[in-house]
Amino acid sequence: MEDLSPSTALERDDCIDRLSAAPLARILVSVRCLPTALPARIRVLNRQKILIASSDPSIVLAAQRHDVLTVQVDGVDEANHTWSVVASGIADVTDDVATMDDVLGDATNHGGQIVSFPISVVVGQRH
Repeated sequence: MEDLSPSTALERDDCIDRLSAAPLARILVSVRCLPTALPARIRVLNRQKILIASSDPSIVLAAQRHDVLTVQVDGVDEANHTWSVVASGIADVTDDVATMDDVLGDATNHGGQIVSFPISVVVGQRH
């Protein structure tokens, strides 16, 4: 029988640390009223804002409309426990490339745009 041990909630700082370490995430967005998960490069700026580099029109359009976007990252820790972190906020398109690092800046050189949102809600669990 499979071990179904209870999950443990992660503290906000731990969640942000895990988001900060993730170069790639799933961006959860509504496309034609259907929930969709799209891959994109992300960065956490000043532990308060998530930056997304994307050329996907669904993500960019959602940011132009100031929709709520959600980012999800998952992983396995050093004790071989799986974990998942989800962060959400109201999105916006930004053209302030001075705050971008080489990875996100490079995406804009290839037709991508930078979408950002404040980390309004962040939750995580370790299983």
